[in-house]
Amino acid sequence: MGLDLKPLINAKSIKLEELSNKIIAVDAYNAIYQFLAIIRGQQGEYLTDHSGNVTSHLSGLFYRSINLLSLNIKLVYIFDGVAPSLKTLEIERRKKIKHEAVIKYQEALREGRIEDAKRYAQMTSMIKDYMINDAKRLLDYLAIPWINAPSEGEATAAHLTRSIVYASASQDYDSLLFGAAKLVRNITISGRRKLPMKNIYIDVEPELIVLDDLLRSLDITREMLVDIGILIGTDFNPDGFKGIGAKKALKLIKEYGRLEDIPLEDVKETLKETDYQTIREIFLKPNVEDVKELKFGEPDYDAIINFLCKEHDFSYERVNTALNKLRESRSKSSESLEKWFA
Repeated sequence: MGLDLKPLINAKSIKLEELSNKIIAVDAYNAIYQFLAIIRGQQGEYLTDHSGNVTSHLSGLFYRSINLLSLNIKLVYIFDGVAPSLKTLEIERRKKIKHEAVIKYQEALREGRIEDAKRYAQMTSMIKDYMINDAKRLLDYLAIPWINAPSEGEATAAHLTRSIVYASASQDYDSLLFGAAKLVRNITISGRRKLPMKNIYIDVEPELIVLDDLLRSLDITREMLVDIGILIGTDFNPDGFKGIGAKKALKLIKEYGRLEDIPLEDVKETLKETDYQTIREIFLKPNVEDVKELKFGEPDYDAIINFLCKEHDFSYERVNTALNKLRESRSKSSESLEKWFA
């Protein structure tokens, strides 16, 4: 569901060009879910190839990555490993929502309510193993490194912001609880986007959140931020504490310092049923992949065309146009370097 910290966040709007020459660690599952939800057909159905395999995620992954690579932004995708056992409740909750959405989607189609069908379709997205395997193949052909995290992908992405990458890219604020030094949002869905339930288009711009600046502005520590998250509700205690939103959680933690010291009876009762110490450990001492070096190479243009166009029925003209854009960008970058060292 993602942590609802938005009322406390003062993000800085940025241009994608400002990320040029920087390495961004992308939460792969987060991005793929976005692509599966947004990139759909006329009646809300997935894009598929001649074999019936879903290709919506490949379309998003390819065109968005090409756009970012053409701006000389270096990417590394982080894939989830084994989820902490406390996430079971949230995983089951999501499955139930998807199951109910599938029923409503099919019902809306039968009744000819196409706009409703599209809205429900966005809620049915599910990642299957073959989708992940295809995504990794495409990344290999694009010469974009990827990492299998031992547990939460966001945790490893956040960890890397303390060493070899500039920022973590995710739509979820959980990255901040995991300690991401910098979080970039909207790099995979920037541009004009239609609101799910309305016939309204909005401009979605990339934004940057610097953890130290956020903590300073709120006058709290990261440990206090984690406790605020637990009060609101995380993937590991999705129901949170009844009646407590972001602003109230901030007020309580600033006043009392930590969860255990909040004297409210409702909080005390919920605390008895919440494994808050384990949740703290998940965020403050996560299980991560410690990568010391990332290797970036040249895309295999022929392999990309074979994979997308011959195997998955992508338009050759569109794919080739995108690849030419990348070739041109790389050629200009090489010329600039040659002039610099001439």
